[in-house]
Amino acid sequence: MTSIGGAEMVDWKLAVATATRFVRPGPEVSREEARAVVAELRRHAVTSEEHVRAFTRMTPAPGEEGAGDDTPVLVVDRAGWIKANVAGFRALLGPLLEKMQDRRANVPGGAVFGAVGGKVTGVELGMLLSFLASRVLGQYETFAPASRDLPGSAAGGGRLLLVAPNIVHVERELDVDPHDFRLWVCLHEETHRTQFTAVPWLRDHIEGEIQSFLGETEVDPATLLERIREAAQSLAGGRPPEDEGADEGGRSIVDLVQTPAQREILARLTAVMSLLEGHADYVMDGVGPQVVPSVAEIREKFQQRRAKGAGRLDAALRRLLGLDAKLRQYRDGERFVRAVVDEVGMDGFNRVWTSPNTLPTKAEIAKPADWVARVHRKNEP
Repeated sequence: MTSIGGAEMVDWKLAVATATRFVRPGPEVSREEARAVVAELRRHAVTSEEHVRAFTRMTPAPGEEGAGDDTPVLVVDRAGWIKANVAGFRALLGPLLEKMQDRRANVPGGAVFGAVGGKVTGVELGMLLSFLASRVLGQYETFAPASRDLPGSAAGGGRLLLVAPNIVHVERELDVDPHDFRLWVCLHEETHRTQFTAVPWLRDHIEGEIQSFLGETEVDPATLLERIREAAQSLAGGRPPEDEGADEGGRSIVDLVQTPAQREILARLTAVMSLLEGHADYVMDGVGPQVVPSVAEIREKFQQRRAKGAGRLDAALRRLLGLDAKLRQYRDGERFVRAVVDEVGMDGFNRVWTSPNTLPTKAEIAKPADWVARVHRKNEP
């Protein structure tokens, strides 16, 4: 499906091998300490489930994964996170790679690129994943198929990943209470699991938007690969992207594949991701004071860490990959959720989950009162 002459356009196995080889080593911990961290994260994941459901007033829909105690929670290392995300990329990017394959098949020498280019792209994707794998604390894995390397879900099902070495690294870097920090992280990630298990249509809606976005892609494969190569070279210590000094709206990989139709889709995706991330931040801080004694200290230090990043190269890569936009999603989404809950209460806010039509637009994320007026106006005298 995604190969030319038997060779895949992306060598996924090589991507995993490259990322695993170049990912930074995790913090030094003894075997006994590692076991204790894993056990505590699993306990906190279970505890967080009860806290999040009580605070949000959201419960899994009947028959949905997550409705029982067997919901997969996997505590993984950086290599485990890499394997899971390569599987996710492979599933989501299938339609785009097929489209690129068809184009290249009609280009002289395209078959040769299928053999060579797939390995080049695999290495470059692996380099990017090696960069990201040391930074993600946790993730609700929504779209990846079942994996023999990471058991715990059926094809298409969700599972919660907690990246133990990264959590330990950050708690040490911030010099915060490790037990409080681990619970605080679990509250955020559990909120994402609750969002998808309590709102049955949400997964299909987001996947449909993503596939529509990819289906509209008209970018030349060589251009896309060149952009990926820039990121990989930056990561390897080469020349930073030319737009490193650009403002907040500088180019990213995503910017290359935007047709007018895609811009509309991306605006909707940005709004829903801002909602999901902001909601998770709001919940983790809302629950925090009752169960995380040092939540105020953790939040202050964590926000400072988010703001300053990890230096010049890190900032360039985040801009190139579009990760700066993700940081804004946390901030803008949390403000939206807080303003709506203050205005109409938690039950009033939860009307956001009624259908795709009640999701906020990108403009409404910035102006919560407009969402309240649109969604709640039918109940006004």
